[in-house]
Amino acid sequence: MSRATGVHTVNEDPRKVERAFLVGVQSPEQTNEEVEELIAELGELTDTMGVEVVGQVVVRLRKPQPRYLVGDGKATELLELALAAEADVLIFDDYLTPSQQRNWEELAELAVIDRQEVILDIFAQRAHTSEASLQVELARANYSLPRLRRRWTHLHRQRGAAGGMGMRGEGEQQIEVDSRLVRRRIARLKVQLDEVQQHRRTQRAKRLRRPVPVAAIVGYTNSGKSSLLNVLTNAQVLAEDKLFATLDPTVRRVELPNNQPLLLADTVGFIRKLPHLLVEAFKSTLEETALADLLVEVVDITSRAIDDQQATTHEVLAELGAGQKPTITVFNKIDLVDDPLVIRRLQHQHPDALFISTVTGEGLAELVERLAAMAVNGLRRVDLLIPHRRYDLMAKLHEGATLFREAYEEDGVHVTANVPPDLFAAVRDYVVTPPEASVDSPEGTC
Repeated sequence: MSRATGVHTVNEDPRKVERAFLVGVQSPEQTNEEVEELIAELGELTDTMGVEVVGQVVVRLRKPQPRYLVGDGKATELLELALAAEADVLIFDDYLTPSQQRNWEELAELAVIDRQEVILDIFAQRAHTSEASLQVELARANYSLPRLRRRWTHLHRQRGAAGGMGMRGEGEQQIEVDSRLVRRRIARLKVQLDEVQQHRRTQRAKRLRRPVPVAAIVGYTNSGKSSLLNVLTNAQVLAEDKLFATLDPTVRRVELPNNQPLLLADTVGFIRKLPHLLVEAFKSTLEETALADLLVEVVDITSRAIDDQQATTHEVLAELGAGQKPTITVFNKIDLVDDPLVIRRLQHQHPDALFISTVTGEGLAELVERLAAMAVNGLRRVDLLIPHRRYDLMAKLHEGATLFREAYEEDGVHVTANVPPDLFAAVRDYVVTPPEASVDSPEGTC
């Protein structure tokens, strides 16, 4: 158990855990297949955390029980199974309240945690930038605050044996001290995080002054988002076959075939039962999604839970206010599909989707063409003749437009460019209008 936060960690003595027994909880409305997928995902999370899975079981539960989440008899049975498998941590796929965790650890001689704490631990391991690290630390501090008494259950039992005497004793005082320290730490983290976020907002404002379209790559964790960023931009972002291989946002510039620049932003992957604390903590990281001009939703075509994973992605996007953005749906990893009927069925269900492989390169050319077509949406391609006396307009064009041609001649500067609406008003008087088509006609726009 971490002395700083009261949260179990896998890399810190004296409570180092190495062997896990998993407990899936099936409610009446869940199917067997859904629960199997969730506990399999918990196994992947546990592996990513660096802990070996030595056993698992699914418990059917009509309604949560206040003491252990499950009934007393089932709790004893689960403990016996975990000890028989020589596990040193029991991991529930469902949320455990602070009191339920304390009750379990009074009953068991092993650590007892839930999916939420596993995800927090993975995020703590894999955050590298200062902002991501601060966000994770803030989420863990908020998570640990109501769980501080897990460290002092032995003192609590001593007070109980004294017939309620000594309620201002050593244990309670220590809890109060720890609580005050954690609250101070939370306050400091919020200040530090605000400073880092202000720096990011300044960087983003500079980027937005030159209106280069932004496409955010989104999707379920381990769907291949970082691999797609790497293959399109040579970004060299870590891309492993593990859940949450990378957490830190990465933005890279790519030149599209029509000479239109585009910023591609990789984002943290989504997952079912994502702790709300992390959704809140990572709002600033996910701002790239909310501020993007378009989204590239990457879906793992090999997953058995495509519909559920897409539903999770869409739910989080809606929460971020990005649910209505123009989106290119991309089914990745088609090189791993042996049955062509799988692809045909998905093509029928998603007629506008693209099917790609970041390994073989199949489908990437079509994706780049689609990005180019969507990136210029809202831009106006025009021919301009800028007088030599208006070099101030040339400076604005260099800063805010995409120039395809720039020729300095006697009568002025001849320019062909994609111009955003806010800049077009400044150069409207210098548009060279072909006799057969006006600027406002389809031939004069993109």
